[in-house]
Amino acid sequence: MLDVHDRKIVAALERDARVSFGELAEEVGLSKTPCWKRVKALEDAGVIRGYSTRIDPAAIGFGIEAFIQVSIDFEVSDAFEAAVKKHPLIRRCYATTGEADYLLQIVTVDMRALDRMLRVELSRLPGVRRTVTSMAMREIKGDISFADAASHALRG
Repeated sequence: MLDVHDRKIVAALERDARVSFGELAEEVGLSKTPCWKRVKALEDAGVIRGYSTRIDPAAIGFGIEAFIQVSIDFEVSDAFEAAVKKHPLIRRCYATTGEADYLLQIVTVDMRALDRMLRVELSRLPGVRRTVTSMAMREIKGDISFADAASHALRG
């Protein structure tokens, strides 16, 4: 369970992971060394899984974003999941309940590339039986603050 300082650290790093330890320590009300130790402990515990840069897919040419429900022959699920992890256009993959076994989030440059992805690449992944594709028209909400979500959850 995160304490008040840990939640403040997580919230600050979610806003700007490039903040210096001096600025971070000041923002959360700690000195630099205890702040650094807490960040290290959060990393070691797997709370902080890494740091990355958020890229706008459309700004670098990926104009199509789609969500694909995939039904597979479940005896090859390990092979399917391994192939999904290697595919560069699949942003996210979730095992799901309901009509489909997985939900994929993918990006492509255009409709022709999406067609190729669906017919040539995705259909040939291990065990794929059926796909249902939904196109993203526009993003309404792209991310959440887990620090804010935790604070909200603790209130209820």
